[in-house]
Amino acid sequence: MKNSCASKSDVKKAYRRLALQILGFNVIYPTSVLCFCITGNLRFLVQKLYKSCPHFILRSGMGQKGVQSIFLGLLVHVLVISAAADVKHLNIWPMPKQVNHGHGNLYLSNDFELKTDGSKYPDFSGILKDGFLRVIDVVKATHVIEANFSHFNPSLLLKGIHIVISSPSDELQHGIDESYKLNIPAQGTPLYAHIEAQTVYGALHGLQTFSQVCHFNITTRAIVVHQVPWTIIDQPRFSYRGLLIDTARHYQPLPMIKKVIDSMSYAKLNVLHWHIVDSQSFPLEIPSYPKLWDGAYSISERYTIADAAEIVSYAHTRGINVLAEIDVPGHALSWGTGYPALWPSRDCKEPLDVSNEFTFKLIDGILTDFSKIFKYKFIHLGGDEVNTGCWELTPHVSKWLQKHHLNGSGAYQYFVLRAQKIALSHGYEIINWEETFNNFGNKLSRKTVVHNWLGSGVAQKVVAAGLRCIVSNQDVWYLDHLDTTWQDFYLNEPLTNITDPKQQALVLGGEVCMWGEHIDGSDIEQTIWPRAAAAAERLWTPYDNLPKDPAQVAGRLAHFRCLLNQRGVAAAPLAGPGRAAPEEPGSCYMQ
Repeated sequence: MKNSCASKSDVKKAYRRLALQILGFNVIYPTSVLCFCITGNLRFLVQKLYKSCPHFILRSGMGQKGVQSIFLGLLVHVLVISAAADVKHLNIWPMPKQVNHGHGNLYLSNDFELKTDGSKYPDFSGILKDGFLRVIDVVKATHVIEANFSHFNPSLLLKGIHIVISSPSDELQHGIDESYKLNIPAQGTPLYAHIEAQTVYGALHGLQTFSQVCHFNITTRAIVVHQVPWTIIDQPRFSYRGLLIDTARHYQPLPMIKKVIDSMSYAKLNVLHWHIVDSQSFPLEIPSYPKLWDGAYSISERYTIADAAEIVSYAHTRGINVLAEIDVPGHALSWGTGYPALWPSRDCKEPLDVSNEFTFKLIDGILTDFSKIFKYKFIHLGGDEVNTGCWELTPHVSKWLQKHHLNGSGAYQYFVLRAQKIALSHGYEIINWEETFNNFGNKLSRKTVVHNWLGSGVAQKVVAAGLRCIVSNQDVWYLDHLDTTWQDFYLNEPLTNITDPKQQALVLGGEVCMWGEHIDGSDIEQTIWPRAAAAAERLWTPYDNLPKDPAQVAGRLAHFRCLLNQRGVAAAPLAGPGRAAPEEPGSCYMQ
């Protein structure tokens, strides 16, 4: 440096350059430095800095504590660089159940093909073929493939992938078999990768894993499969691996919802929880009650019933179920825009009027229309944050309460249980937010799944009561909480303090929630990713394969984040809080 008045930014950049020099691709201190980074011990690194550049440190005006503070922010970068420097590093996300690989290389042939000889799945709907083509497209999209394949050794060309599926059905429901086996041989004539799966959706997961072992080779200008032969045996730990999107607080255009669905498939998430309507807006067309979408923000911020069907179909072909939610009796002010009779009064517009039979007739109409489109076995009926004081202060509702010998909490129970009966009559099983369990858990239908969100400890109580549960603790799995780091997401364990195997089986899985108060199409992707990916691995990978220290997966997650960027997904950097911008120019793998 030319003067002693360095800015903090200059100091930070210089330290980063020095850290990379110490840990660079010529790796002066590879093993010891990485070990100390993972354990969080900075003393060794700081001593190296002092020895390497003492005059710079003195001029920067920083003591050893200042240097340590800066290095805390560089730990992710150090781990990522170390991972990127190691060509043998396993960059698959989420980590499969069992993985074995070798040290050879193969190249995808220019006419890479799909074979299905021996498969019982007829693929009349095109799910498998379309899934194969999508994977090949994203693998080849990062660069122009300009290799001259006539110059390649034929024994090193992978001709295609042979997929054998045992089940002829393409029914997508909760609990289907999503397992797969992926084998990529190192030799053979001709050479084909192989996927075996019980269902087409397991095969789609296998294709996603295959896509992550394929990389563009800048020298040959072809797609290379490193580390062959591969043998991967994989299946999800939990059958419910969800992401909530909220289209009531901010409208999300159809193309953006489809982009979110695509990105979910890359991380093997399998449930899109669509929080369609809320107090602020009712954007969905309901043919049985056509004035409901008068509650939309505008005429152009609406979803037709055909749009909803398109979202369900689009998700289905990617192995993702769509869980529709109508939140009752609270969070429903917008319903009364088209049907004011749903409001207890003009001064008291929610919860929905429990005393009016029209309220329940309308709910039945909504679910009648839903049953034609939303084929997932579950329906989410909300039931959270219900302020019953409005009922007790509205004369005609208060009179109804007295007639039925109910107070506010009793009316809340009455409403939820009656809505449950309506849903059951349409063949649905019900999901309700945890307040319903906290207030009257012993009265809920035994087909209820309790959605935990308020905090830890509830799931343990739910399964002890014999009910099923989904975990979404707001302090660690709410994506709109921008101060929650990817490490927090990674460490959230759905089975905390649940040790009985029968009770563990009642935890269906978990869900990260992208509430929309401060999210729209401009920032939804970078708010979801990469933190949702951290939860995705928690929900997919066997517990014993998950490290207790998230620093051990930082490099692999950074690689997945960059893979998302390459596929057109605006995933934010790992460093910093949620939705953080890159701190400065540099490699994607360093952010």
